[in-house]
Amino acid sequence: MPVHEKASLSMRNRILAALPRQDYQNLLNHLEPVSVTRNQSLYESGEPIKYAYFLTSGVVSLLWTTAKGVTVEVAMVGSEGMVGIPIILGAETMPMSAVVQIAGKAMRMKATAIKEEFRRGSLFHDLLLRYTQALSVQVSLSVVCNRLHTLEERLCRWLLMIHDRAETNELMLTHEFIAGMLGVRRSGVTIAARLLQNMGLIRYTRGRITILNRQGLESVSCECYRIGREEFDCFLAFGQ
Repeated sequence: MPVHEKASLSMRNRILAALPRQDYQNLLNHLEPVSVTRNQSLYESGEPIKYAYFLTSGVVSLLWTTAKGVTVEVAMVGSEGMVGIPIILGAETMPMSAVVQIAGKAMRMKATAIKEEFRRGSLFHDLLLRYTQALSVQVSLSVVCNRLHTLEERLCRWLLMIHDRAETNELMLTHEFIAGMLGVRRSGVTIAARLLQNMGLIRYTRGRITILNRQGLESVSCECYRIGREEFDCFLAFGQ
């Protein structure tokens, strides 16, 4: 890919776009454009971390699987961030899996190069630390939300979060998939989705959910969405 095309694609990632010209030039030769496909596994739990991914489109879910084989989403990443944060924390392996939820594109960078640039102590270092804070808040809110809030509230939060990152009102998602992400039964998602549809907030058909009233979803969602969104807004404002 020509350098100017690589640079244009990179600017769609909020971390890379926030870097000063010199810091970005230091990274450019290490960035490799790749496509990520739906259901593609970027990492499996316990695998060595070879690359970090700066998404420019699409959505990746970070998933935790219990000893009994139950999987639940603990966080999601879009073009606002980076998949592979354990690299800068000194980890050699991933504690969880990372699976592409919505296909898109990314700039891939070797873990060794990430560590080298991070140690320079530039704005890249500060942005990744600030993003780590925002991601940690998202994970913490997922714990609170799963424990204390109704399925309808949790579903609204999840739909809003993916809507923030997907850049479309048409989401190709099955109830079975959403149930797996939320760690609940499919029948529960069907009931909650029907309620939201009856309220005129979404429309769903087999394998597709359409966001009709985002403001309405925000009003039904618990406070976890608002708190998480404010944290990411602070992160996004940090590099401006």
